[in-house]
Amino acid sequence: QVSLVESGGGAVQPGGSLRLSCTLFGGRFGIYTMAWYRRAPGKQRESVATIEPEGRTNYTEAVKGRFTISRDDLKSTVYLEMNSLEREDTAVYYCNARFWPDSYWGQGTQVTVSS
Repeated sequence: QVSLVESGGGAVQPGGSLRLSCTLFGGRFGIYTMAWYRRAPGKQRESVATIEPEGRTNYTEAVKGRFTISRDDLKSTVYLEMNSLEREDTAVYYCNARFWPDSYWGQGTQVTVSS
């Protein structure tokens, strides 16, 4: 059974940085498209960044130039490097792994941007 374990969330001031990590257990990491989603208070969950097995990436417009998604297939881990954080980035961030027809979710990690 596939499971995803996230880490790296926390509280940071505006302009600060955080790196989220998500490790996949119980599956062949290299076949999965990995993604980060977030759900801000009072809003729907949205896709933040995606990285395909071959390394192609995609970002939502709001984080382009500030966030970087990467993957280390040897460590079965996907990362989200977040720089120049803004208050609007405050949310619970979720890791997702998908390989049709399966989709798996992590438990979520809180990111709070506040002065």
